[in-house]
Amino acid sequence: MKKKGIIIGAVVAVVLVAAVIPRLTKKEEFGQAAMTPVVSAEKPEVGDLALTTDLIGTVEPSDVVYIYPKASGDVTSVNVKAGDTVVQGQVLCTIDTKQVDTAKNSMDSARLTMEQAKADLDRMSLLYASGGISPQSYEQYQNTYEMAEISYRSAKQNYETQVEYSTITAPISGRIELCDMEVFDTVSQSNLICVLSGEGGKIVSFSVTERIRQYLNAGDVMSVEKDGKEYEGVIQEVSSMADTSTGLFKVKANLTDEGNLPTGSSLKLSVISEKTENAVLVPVDAVYFEGGDAFLYTYDQAQGVVHKIQIEEGVYDSEKLEVLSGVTADDMVVSTWSSELYEGAEVRLAGQEEASEGEAEVSEDGGQQQEGEV
Repeated sequence: MKKKGIIIGAVVAVVLVAAVIPRLTKKEEFGQAAMTPVVSAEKPEVGDLALTTDLIGTVEPSDVVYIYPKASGDVTSVNVKAGDTVVQGQVLCTIDTKQVDTAKNSMDSARLTMEQAKADLDRMSLLYASGGISPQSYEQYQNTYEMAEISYRSAKQNYETQVEYSTITAPISGRIELCDMEVFDTVSQSNLICVLSGEGGKIVSFSVTERIRQYLNAGDVMSVEKDGKEYEGVIQEVSSMADTSTGLFKVKANLTDEGNLPTGSSLKLSVISEKTENAVLVPVDAVYFEGGDAFLYTYDQAQGVVHKIQIEEGVYDSEKLEVLSGVTADDMVVSTWSSELYEGAEVRLAGQEEASEGEAEVSEDGGQQQEGEV
C-alpha cells in the first residue's frame, strides 16, 4: 500500500510539472497598439458663394397693349385675327355704339344754328356801320354768334369722340396675340377684346420673396430653360412694391434670344437666392454637428494633435460652407471625417504617413543589404 501511494504521488507530480513548465517558458504577449488616425488638412478657401433657386416665369411681349372698348355697343365688323401683323392706326374692328348718329344730328343742327347766327351778324354789321342799330343791339348779335359757335364745336367734338369709340384702331404696330370678339357680339368697357404685342423682343416675368429680391439687380444675368433648351435672360426691372394679394415682388427680364417662345407660356428659370463674397469657405464634410452646434477640427502642426473648434455657420451649398467665426483663413482645417477625432487627439497627415512608410522601406532594404554584405 505504501509503495502504491508513492507511485500515485509521483504521477501527480509529473502532471503538475508538465502543466506548469509551458506556462513558465511561454513568451509574454502584449496587446497591439492602436493606430494613429490619418487625416487630411487644408487651409480654408477665401472666395464667393452663391445659392440659386428655381422659379417659374411667364413669357410676355416687351411692349404689350390691352384693348378695351371705350363705349358699349354691338360689334359690326372684325378685320383681324390672332397672329396677324398690324400697323399703327389700322382699323381692328367697328362697334355700333348707338351714339354716332345722334351725335352727328346734334352736330349738324349746331352747325346750322351757327351759320344762321353768322348771317344775322353780317347783316347787322352793315346796319351798325351806317348807324342803323345801337351798339347794344349789335353786341347782342355778336354774343349770339359766339354762343352758336361754341355749341357747334362741342357737338363736333362729341361726334368725333363717338366715331373714335366706334372704330377701334391699333395704337402701335405689332402682332395680334388675342382677338376675343366676333360680329354681332355685344361688348362693354369691361370686355378685353384684343391684345397687341409690339415689334420689340419678349420678356419673362416672375415673382420673388423679399429675401430673394435683395439679391437681384437690373443687369444681372440669369438662366432660363424651356423644353430642354436654355436661354439667357438679363434682369430689366425689379419691383420695389409687393403685390397686395400675394406679398411677392414682380421681376422682369429681357430674353436675349427668345426664339419662337409663345406669349403666355411658362418656363423654368434660376436666380440667385443668397450669396456671400470674400468668405472663409470650408468643405461641408469637415463640419460636425452636436446638439445643434457646428464644430470643426483644426490641425496643430507643432504638437501633431487636433483641436475641436465651435464655429458660426453662414451660407452653404452641397460642397462648401461659409464660416462666420471660429476659424480663419490661416488655420489648417481637418477635411477628412473620422469617428476617432476628439479634442487633443494625436493624428498624422496623409502626406506624412506616406513619407514615413517610404523611409521604413528604405531602412528595411538597407538592413537586408548589410546582412548580405556580412
